[in-house]
Amino acid sequence: RGQLKIASAVMAARCRLSARFHHVHGTNVRLDASRTRATRVESFANGLCFSQEPLAPGQVFLVEIEEKELGWCGHLRVGLTAHDPQSLEVVPEYSLPDLVNMGDTWVFAITRSHNRVVVDGEEVRARSSPWEPWLMIEQVRIPRDTLVGRSRPGRYSHILDDLYKMNVLPATARRSRIGVLYAPQPDGTADMHIIINGEDMGPSARGLPATCPLYAVVDVFASTKSVRVIPVEYGFPSLQTLCRLVIQKHIVHRLAIEGLDLPPLLKNFCQHE
Repeated sequence: RGQLKIASAVMAARCRLSARFHHVHGTNVRLDASRTRATRVESFANGLCFSQEPLAPGQVFLVEIEEKELGWCGHLRVGLTAHDPQSLEVVPEYSLPDLVNMGDTWVFAITRSHNRVVVDGEEVRARSSPWEPWLMIEQVRIPRDTLVGRSRPGRYSHILDDLYKMNVLPATARRSRIGVLYAPQPDGTADMHIIINGEDMGPSARGLPATCPLYAVVDVFASTKSVRVIPVEYGFPSLQTLCRLVIQKHIVHRLAIEGLDLPPLLKNFCQHE
């Protein structure tokens, strides 16, 4: 237990420090001062971004979709690359196919109906309960709450609330959260996993070189206008998080939280954040 706490603390510290974008990026990208928000300011392409540092095994690079732009076909693309962004003479216009064609890069488009990638002969794993506070991927245990994007209750709450209660937003929706990580395998390679709103899509790519530095790739493409990096905590779930899970499990509708005898900050946390 002590080793687990130490490992979680080390991973949490690493994630906080590296939860921002690299200063090398596509020509149409503008980063904010903290380099945690990337916005594509022109056209639909040249929106390629990278993590500031290579990821550690099991470290999630997580982004939330902040803005959408109508009129374009296609959505966010995420993955991993063994190319150091600093070494690129020119940042490619597209992650698919340009960056992938350079080799040692694995990128997938996030679609409205993105499903797990299943290898022939492999059984589809049962989906874990949305009430479980942990997401397990190989030997990595991640608090699920941070990974889940949430809609805000409003005009269409009667439609969206079932999605909220099941911890599922459409993959390409505003406030949806998309993460990528790699999990080392016994043969010395690694599997790449994409996480969508707290759900592991399973291995999207296998045979990655686990001994090479691997950077996260985020392509702010087409209808995705702006994304924000979300730090992932690897410690134990907070009391707020555990309270929200219990409340969320028992209420009929999210707007019913307003009538509960709870502190205002906890109400806001349960309804919106």
